[in-house]
Amino acid sequence: MGSHVSKQVERRKTIHTEKKTLTELKTSGEDYPGSEYHPSDRKNWMNGLNPEKVHINQIVWPGTHDSATNKIGFPLITRPFAQCQSLSIYRQLALGTRVIDIRVQEDRRVCHGILVTYSMDVVIEDVKKFLSETQSEIIILEVRTEFGHDDPPEFDKYLEEQLGEFLIHQDDHVFGKTISELLPKRVICVWKPSKSPQPKAGSFLWSAGFLKDNWINTDLPSTKFDGNLKHLSEQPPVASRKYFYRVENTVTPVADNSVLCVKPVTRRIHGYARLFIAQCFAKGYADRIQVFSADFIDEDFVDACVGLTHARVEGKA
Repeated sequence: MGSHVSKQVERRKTIHTEKKTLTELKTSGEDYPGSEYHPSDRKNWMNGLNPEKVHINQIVWPGTHDSATNKIGFPLITRPFAQCQSLSIYRQLALGTRVIDIRVQEDRRVCHGILVTYSMDVVIEDVKKFLSETQSEIIILEVRTEFGHDDPPEFDKYLEEQLGEFLIHQDDHVFGKTISELLPKRVICVWKPSKSPQPKAGSFLWSAGFLKDNWINTDLPSTKFDGNLKHLSEQPPVASRKYFYRVENTVTPVADNSVLCVKPVTRRIHGYARLFIAQCFAKGYADRIQVFSADFIDEDFVDACVGLTHARVEGKA
């Protein structure tokens, strides 16, 4: 018992030190090309940047981590341990989110670990509602089978049937095209099954290799921040990349810590998204930022990504 208490005391000291490290680094500045830009209409921010000018590989895509967890588990009981977003999929998209991360189990219900929520049908309905209300917004919809589960039967056919009219076919030439060249198709759907065959080139769906990341499982904010920078530095620039690369501005609860609720843990890094982008410029990695995701996404996070996108389109970054 005494060793456990001692370990927790040391853990809290480490967390305090890492939070202080990021706070002090913030004094170096959070300005970068486009940092002062704020879209007048977040729901239509891609359209506001001119679809004929915006190339897919220029976009800094605001994304959400564990996107469909707003109603997961039971309120005040299990939900705080698994909820990573408080907004519905539709409201996230209307706020400016353009990359959605969905985990499913065998019965097509969305899950996060052992906790479940609504079915994939609810996600599809929200996506379709958003698409019906906009004209030029491109979405990356990532769907994966949750770890430890089997794939939903014929799930690839289900996705094609539900979204077929909107789906952008798997083709690595897409990265060099403008938004207007892809319209009216508007959804890049990445399907990551656990055992079923991966989608093939030219099909409606995109295979796992087209959306990559390096997940760092930690609740330590500076450790995650520095790890994200390191992994990003190892990627090629977006201009030559034929896949999407994601950085997640999140830290998550770990089993050996006493704080297991998502929100208080992820707050340790949530406010440092702009600092991360500024540090990418300082270190020469800014041409590699592409998908940037967060828990509990907000307007400022979206604006941070859209601002850099605007600077790229205008040739300022």
